[in-house]
Amino acid sequence: MELTTNASRAGLIETTRRLLGGLAFGLATGAVIFTRSVVGGADAAAAAPVVFAAASMKTALDAVAAAWKADTGKTVSISYASSATLAKQIEQGAPADIFISADLKWMDYLEKSKLIRAGTRRNLFGNKLVLIEPSDADVKLEVAKGFDLAGAAGDGKIAMCAIDSCPAGIYAKEALESLGVFASVEPKLAQADNVRNALNLVSRGEAKFGIVYATDAKADPKVKLAGTFPASSHSPIVYPVALVAASANPDAALYLAYLTSQAATKIFLEQGFEILSK
Repeated sequence: MELTTNASRAGLIETTRRLLGGLAFGLATGAVIFTRSVVGGADAAAAAPVVFAAASMKTALDAVAAAWKADTGKTVSISYASSATLAKQIEQGAPADIFISADLKWMDYLEKSKLIRAGTRRNLFGNKLVLIEPSDADVKLEVAKGFDLAGAAGDGKIAMCAIDSCPAGIYAKEALESLGVFASVEPKLAQADNVRNALNLVSRGEAKFGIVYATDAKADPKVKLAGTFPASSHSPIVYPVALVAASANPDAALYLAYLTSQAATKIFLEQGFEILSK
């Protein structure tokens, strides 16, 4: 009888232990879920707007982001790449709030798919297309019809971003074709995935020349101008900006407006951009 009683007590104790353990686990799990919910909600409310911007905007936009923080106390998250890459990522659902393209084509691409918010698109900036070389080189070329860029490059490479998708590469190909020298230059091309990487090839001395934007050349002291392409040799270089249709960040529209503020305009002008819209 005693053995039976002891066994019953042991079973009761074990059952109670399991119930208490399960309750403790449930409370702990609930606490974790509650904490994550509260923290996540706070993070979501304070989340920085996410900007997808053409790589050529980096120097200027980094400075504008710092000015925005100084003026508002808020931050912004910026992802830089080729406009083509960024547009495709937005199409695939990447969580961007603002898109700044280096050409009209990729903004048109998203607008046709209704992926940018109606009424928010504006053409903000312009730029120039230039020929660059390492800062310790000393070649000056008159960029004109039939100029011998291939001959000046010799055994070296001519860096630019991808000529079939990257805006700076597309502009460069247009210019070289317009001037009648693309066929001779094509075998010497070193194509990068974005214009800043093309700039880096020249900056590191891995390419004898590069074709980039004037603002890129200004941003890197290890390169210098070898010539400027006539504006008539390529399509106008225009940077449109818009809110992404899926954006739910309340600060996105505020940051978009800040891009035309006096503080931001001063930075863009200092970096060599032309202001198309105020």
